Amino acid sequence: MKNIIAFAGSNSKQSINKQLASYAASLVDNAKTEVLDLNDYNLPQYSVDFEQENGFPENAKRFVEAIKNADGIIISLAEHNGAYTSVFKNLFDWMSRVEQKTFQNKPMLLMATSPGARGGASVLAIAKDRFPRHDADIVSEFSLPSFFENFSEGKISNDALNEQLLIQVKQFENAL
Repeated sequence: MKNIIAFAGSNSKQSINKQLASYAASLVDNAKTEVLDLNDYNLPQYSVDFEQENGFPENAKRFVEAIKNADGIIISLAEHNGAYTSVFKNLFDWMSRVEQKTFQNKPMLLMATSPGARGGASVLAIAKDRFPRHDADIVSEFSLPSFFENFSEGKISNDALNEQLLIQVKQFENAL
């Protein structure tokens, strides 16, 4: 049985991206999934001075270890002002200092959702450009537009969009 970690690039307690990541993870067959919450990995703001004086924070090392121990990664990125949320960017900065090959060449299902019609398209474009430079193997991707119109009761309610996600999950599953 494969081990998968799933998480949202958000620290919102009601994160729509965490809901999407959790749902996608539930669709993967023959896998044990751990849904990580960025609130459990609180970190100081990254700075070279902090790193030189204190080293790497334990929470950054723990998150990198979770990636190393996983067979695959499901991530759904929240979008703030067209980019990563500050909490995710800070985690990513710390992780890349702990391990330059941050994503360990693990198969990744990269996703985003938002309340708007673009479904996090801007942050997905940034991640698709940046993540492979940190050893991400993005094997599938998915964008869910208009979250509140297309997701309810813990799943995608729009049949066509749900079918698109199922195809992407199957690609991810086959890459594990």
